[in-house]
Amino acid sequence: MTTPWGEVGLTRFPEDPRDRLRAWDASDAYLLRHLAEEKVPLSGTVVVVGDRWGALVTALAAHRPVQITDSFLSREATRANLARAGVEPGAVRLLTTQDAPPERVDTLLVRVPKSLALLEDQLLRLAPGLHAGSVVVGTGMVKEIHTSTLKLFERIIGPTRTSLAQQKARLIFCIPDPARERPANPWPYSYALPGGVGAVSGRTVVNHAGVFCADRLDIGTRFFLQHLPGPGAGRVVDLGCGNGVVGTAVALADPAAEVLFVDESFQAVASAEATYKANGVPGHAEFRVGDGLAGVAPSSVDLVLNNPPFHSHQATTDATAWRMFTGAKRALRPGGELWVVGNRHLGYHVKLKRLFGNAELVASDPKFVVLRAVRKS
Repeated sequence: MTTPWGEVGLTRFPEDPRDRLRAWDASDAYLLRHLAEEKVPLSGTVVVVGDRWGALVTALAAHRPVQITDSFLSREATRANLARAGVEPGAVRLLTTQDAPPERVDTLLVRVPKSLALLEDQLLRLAPGLHAGSVVVGTGMVKEIHTSTLKLFERIIGPTRTSLAQQKARLIFCIPDPARERPANPWPYSYALPGGVGAVSGRTVVNHAGVFCADRLDIGTRFFLQHLPGPGAGRVVDLGCGNGVVGTAVALADPAAEVLFVDESFQAVASAEATYKANGVPGHAEFRVGDGLAGVAPSSVDLVLNNPPFHSHQATTDATAWRMFTGAKRALRPGGELWVVGNRHLGYHVKLKRLFGNAELVASDPKFVVLRAVRKS
């Protein structure tokens, strides 16, 4: 990526030479040009929120910024990109959305996330650190910035306007109003599950901001909950756990099960742990933020349950699902099973047959399928 201060080499994580998706876009470049052209002061505490692959903090490393991210993969990409750029360790402070934000924020740079709820939560958490002299600039592609986005900045921080579009990217300028009365933070949000979904019927679900379908049970998960395998699996992984409702259902139905909740989202894993604890589930559980099953020992798991995402930010891709499936095969013991729910049109049975040599249809409806693959050896 070419910046006003030179070029920086950037990759996503995990690095894949076959991946044609860039680790930056026009909105990152637009923001950096604006900072240089307008000579925005960067001498105080610079906070960068939602920097997807570390492009912004790598370019601004000389100003010792603080990065706040919800994504484990984004954080690891940032580490790699900083090292590639020769940035000294510790020059950029890496925080997650679950960490306490800096008490004072002099410059706030926001890469607008896909989730309006996550943006709301982060602005409410950061607003107390802003002062009348703080500079607040948001950035995103035109298709990512809506009237609701601008209203959120206005309601929480202060008067807001946008720039002209450049290369389908746009900037958001917001003037902090310290006297503005801010609403209470509604996150995390809890609700009771409906009936007819097995062991978790009527149980409590806790969702931190940004978790998929935070205010209701999505129809794919509902279908999965109605067709989960019976008890007796042993060590179970809720892979891509989201709010943890699937793993919690397993634990409630089988107190002897050892359930590992894994997601690359810090918000998701916090939600899963809160959901599990809210229901007083007996037995043993572990909660881990990471790159799928990369940190799980080979041949150590009996059952993997997975509802894979098919979007990476704005890109539609099956790369995440494929990595989840291959990770599951490595982690499963011989005879262990991977159960997957997905939209019918995604054709996961083809991938599972190629990888496992088998794929059984457990259940289907007009929109979803539940598939079972067994590791043979």
